Amino acid sequence: MMDSFCRESIRESINRLGHASKGDNAVTAITDLEIFARVARTGNMSAAGREMGLSPAVVSKRVSLLEERLGTRLFQRTTRQLTLTETGEGYFKRVVDILSLIAEAEDFVSRRNTKPRGVLKVTAPTAFSRLHIAPYLPQFLAKYPEIELDFHLTDSFVDIIREGFDLAVRIGELRDSSLVQRKLANDRRVICAAPKYIEQFGAPANLADLDFHNCLSAGAQDYWRLQGPDGEHQLKVKGNIRSNSLEFVREALIAGLGIGLRSTWDIGPELESGALKVLLPQYCGSDGVAIHAVYPCRDFMPEKVNVFIEFLSEIYGPEPYWNQRLDLDRLLKPCLAASAPTKKESAPVAPSRTKRSAAQVRQPDGRA
Repeated sequence: MMDSFCRESIRESINRLGHASKGDNAVTAITDLEIFARVARTGNMSAAGREMGLSPAVVSKRVSLLEERLGTRLFQRTTRQLTLTETGEGYFKRVVDILSLIAEAEDFVSRRNTKPRGVLKVTAPTAFSRLHIAPYLPQFLAKYPEIELDFHLTDSFVDIIREGFDLAVRIGELRDSSLVQRKLANDRRVICAAPKYIEQFGAPANLADLDFHNCLSAGAQDYWRLQGPDGEHQLKVKGNIRSNSLEFVREALIAGLGIGLRSTWDIGPELESGALKVLLPQYCGSDGVAIHAVYPCRDFMPEKVNVFIEFLSEIYGPEPYWNQRLDLDRLLKPCLAASAPTKKESAPVAPSRTKRSAAQVRQPDGRA
């Protein structure tokens, strides 16, 4: 949110402010609110100072003077970290709102100059950013040379208002919130596994058979929401591998360790090469899941945010390029290896699975 001009303004403002006394009834300087918010977000005065171009000593002094002026402690201090007190939490929430309004006011004025500029702070999923955002950044920066990009990559959703992000790219079924959502692209997801897994354990003939297979999950993917010719299904799946990293689970699938529900933007090349095969092609992930741009609700959206969203929308288009590259008719043909695994073994499913069905995984002695 803060460019080099703002950082320089902070330094000048601090020099002008000097040493405020406890009896000083002046309104708290906006620069002190920004310093406080940065310390609250990072939990570290050195990190906050680095982000703002200030020394840790200056940051510490400004926070101490703010606490002295307010007559209350905002942080609990230990040798390793800072955490907000209960009063500090309440103060931080209100300070974030104040700083957001100030940024909005500045955005309103800056829109008179329509040239996008400044630092654009974005949070986005790791794998998607590597595959479908990073390769196109040279084009974006060539078109908008006065924008600086600050990317925070994580497969978890973060509070973009609390953490000070201008924009989030999110993949999922988003619930209503105070944030503005704009759909960037569809997210087609297919059930898939490596040939090695299919040869060893067979392929499921129907959704019920998934209960007897090793299903790999990423993050909080306990349930697979699917749709098919017989309507929508929500299946609780289990397996012996779970990770907060989508890329880790993807590599586990390619290694033949289980079955997954994966996006075509993620596994397109593996589907084309045959490293992964589509299973139960009549079913796919819920249409409610998509790739979105999410940003705080403002009367005047910063131009830097607007041009970045438009840029991604133009790249992905109504039908994303990663789907256009795939021969989906061929890839979605049913897998014929379902009924005759070469090696008759049981998939390493969770011990709690005791139910039986007519399409069971074969046992070592050949009995169903």
